[in-house]
Amino acid sequence: MSEPSAFPFNDGKAADAMRTIGEVASGLGIKQHILRYWEQQFPMLRPLKRSGGRRLYRPEDVALVVQIDQLINAQGYTLKGARQVVEGKGDKAAPAAPITAKPVEAPEIDEVEAQALQQLKSIRRRLAAALDAA
Repeated sequence: MSEPSAFPFNDGKAADAMRTIGEVASGLGIKQHILRYWEQQFPMLRPLKRSGGRRLYRPEDVALVVQIDQLINAQGYTLKGARQVVEGKGDKAAPAAPITAKPVEAPEIDEVEAQALQQLKSIRRRLAAALDAA
């Protein structure tokens, strides 16, 4: 029987059982293509591959996926920063600084309205001139 506190999800399997990529993906709420991509980006994430390329995740692989998911999606690390933390080279206490855009100063509403009104008047004059010419 699996222990809910020792394993990140309860799928009815023993905590030490191997899981397919589909089971890990559905259990953790991570899409399968993301798991495959993380295998490329994190050399230490290497599930067993059976004939036909079928992946089997060991409990330590699942724990590593949970750690990677926490670093990237919960703590805001970049892939490079998360890889450094997992390899033991990074600082676990300091996540990557979030990327924020500088606020763009918006023109005053009156100015925007005045420009729009001026453009509409110009369009009206051109339409009136086109009708008079016809």
